[in-house]
Amino acid sequence: MTKTIDPKDISQPELHGILLTAVAPRPICFASTVDSKGNVNLSPFSYFNVFSSNPPVLIFSPARSGRDNTHKHSYLNVKEVPEVVINIVNHPIVEQMSLASTAYERGIDEFVKSGLTPIPSETITPPRVGEAPVAFECTVQQTIELAQEPGAGNLVLAKVERIHFDEAYLTEGKLDTQKLDLVGRMGGNWYIRAVDDALFEIPKPIRGKGIGVDALPKGIRESEILTGNNLGRLGNLQQLPEQKEIKVIAMDDEVLMMAKKVGHDTKVHKKQLHWLAQRILEEGDTAKAMTVLLYAETLY
Repeated sequence: MTKTIDPKDISQPELHGILLTAVAPRPICFASTVDSKGNVNLSPFSYFNVFSSNPPVLIFSPARSGRDNTHKHSYLNVKEVPEVVINIVNHPIVEQMSLASTAYERGIDEFVKSGLTPIPSETITPPRVGEAPVAFECTVQQTIELAQEPGAGNLVLAKVERIHFDEAYLTEGKLDTQKLDLVGRMGGNWYIRAVDDALFEIPKPIRGKGIGVDALPKGIRESEILTGNNLGRLGNLQQLPEQKEIKVIAMDDEVLMMAKKVGHDTKVHKKQLHWLAQRILEEGDTAKAMTVLLYAETLY
């Protein structure tokens, strides 16, 4: 059963809650800005991402308040001084980042309130967060106001002028995803931490063309065991295993032992082989898993 909603039929807070819960996790732009008098502001925004690498452009959106329709101080600041440091948030500073989101009066320095360390920038006026694993000094190229109503976004297009790394998060000179321990914004009060079992790898299908799920035998496509993710991984193979590889897998010790256990019940045997292939897929050997599955197809 699917529930369908016209955004115009619900309140702005309700729509806000749906969007922020469904479109997640979102990276966090921890933006440091200054006003024309030199007052520093530090605020987080989860309407944020990278949109270009040449030129390097990050975009974030300090949306209008859903309560009183006022602009965020960060947005007012970049209109006065078109510069911003976009600091990246990881788990060691997530609580201080959250504290900085407090709606303090304009002119209050959230570096002081949060206890984070301001470090002078090289090319722009706003300071960067000393504790951030990565910080981008940016000049603001353009601002785009999407509407005038409460909750309306204000896009800030920020061109990267300098990048600062904490070397503790580098491995062989490159940023290490597992070391970064990044956090993402979910709905309500929830966050997600990109570490340990939350991280997983998927080979990118960019150097060759996968055969696609449609090229898999019907018995594999309609498996009671394999999930959509399993089929997607199999469809990323560039070719099916050859017949000689299927003959070799038939003599595999684990496959032979499985055949002895199930006897002549080919239906159970095939199901067991699908379980085995799924485990092999989870271990990262897609070609071997496909070979096991193709061998299972020969049992009928």
